[in-house]
Amino acid sequence: MQGSISSIETFGLVDGPGIRTVVFLNGCNLRCKYCHNPETWKMQALNYTSDEIVKKAIRNKPYFKRNNGGVTFSGGEPLLQYDFLLETAKKLKQEDIHIALDTAGIGLGDYKELFKYIDLVLLDTKHITKEGYLDITNTDNLERFEQFVEELNKTNIEVWIRQVIVPGVNDNKEYIKDLSKYIKEKIKNVKRVDFLPYHSMAKEKYEKLNIDYPYKDKIDMDKEKCEKLYKEFEKDYFK
Repeated sequence: MQGSISSIETFGLVDGPGIRTVVFLNGCNLRCKYCHNPETWKMQALNYTSDEIVKKAIRNKPYFKRNNGGVTFSGGEPLLQYDFLLETAKKLKQEDIHIALDTAGIGLGDYKELFKYIDLVLLDTKHITKEGYLDITNTDNLERFEQFVEELNKTNIEVWIRQVIVPGVNDNKEYIKDLSKYIKEKIKNVKRVDFLPYHSMAKEKYEKLNIDYPYKDKIDMDKEKCEKLYKEFEKDYFK
């Protein structure tokens, strides 16, 4: 089976524990205003077999074993290439390789079979209200995200939450408090929550692709303020 792959990073350090081989799959049904990978939005030609991905991962197994590393599927939205993802995950698991799934949870439906082979989900929360979700992603998919979470909650898969903090959008104590409540009430097995300060580094990509950059007038998120908001989150989430 072949998949449409945008790129493969062989020594990723921020997409799960340890050293990771990060596979960026093409195709996404969201159009997030702060997206860093607009080149992955559209499905491109099929260019990798599952066996080719596994062979690349096996070469890095010595590095994985030293620090609990493995393979991370990212994108784009990897769930949109479900069959390819499932086949590749099965083969990786036969090689005893740790598998992380970086997803916004907006796939095509039944995830039960795939979840058997996933060790970690890096869950991208966009916004926790319908209005906010629509504003950021240009889609009305919050219910589909929550359906994914419902299925995920039936497993024991470890979850790391990722929340981008955008100036003037969700960089306030009210949102942070509501986010804490939302996660505690709706998402199980959460082991880590990361706040990612918005930055405009992807702006040049949009220009090269001749795509209008939605946040061209927005300043980068102040890292110190982001850290303070996270401390507020910690106080509320762990009380």
